[in-house]
Amino acid sequence: QLQLVESGGGLVQPGGSLRLSCAASGFTADYYAIGWFRQAPGKEREGVSCITSSGGSTNYADSVKGRFTISRDNPNNSVYLQMNSLKPEDTAVYYCATMTRCGGGWSIAQGDYWGRGTQVIVSS
Repeated sequence: QLQLVESGGGLVQPGGSLRLSCAASGFTADYYAIGWFRQAPGKEREGVSCITSSGGSTNYADSVKGRFTISRDNPNNSVYLQMNSLKPEDTAVYYCATMTRCGGGWSIAQGDYWGRGTQVIVSS
């Protein structure tokens, strides 16, 4: 059974860092582009970043460019999101998902498989 599991969330002060992990099981992760999405209370879900199946290309939301870095380790079936210089507005539940593409229009190109999310709270 194909499964994605996020981890690494938590409470961090503004300006701090967190590294989220997305572990895939039941399939070979390097077959899929993978994306990170987030949803804050009372807001719509938004695309944060994505990475192609090979890891050769990435995309980011304007709100996180220069602060977040997505990467993947295909032999270990994992995708990561390094989040630096965190702001209170980054507070949300973060999800990883398979993607149908990680190019133009990537933020609406979610695939069929999602994790259950990990909570990130940025607060002093």
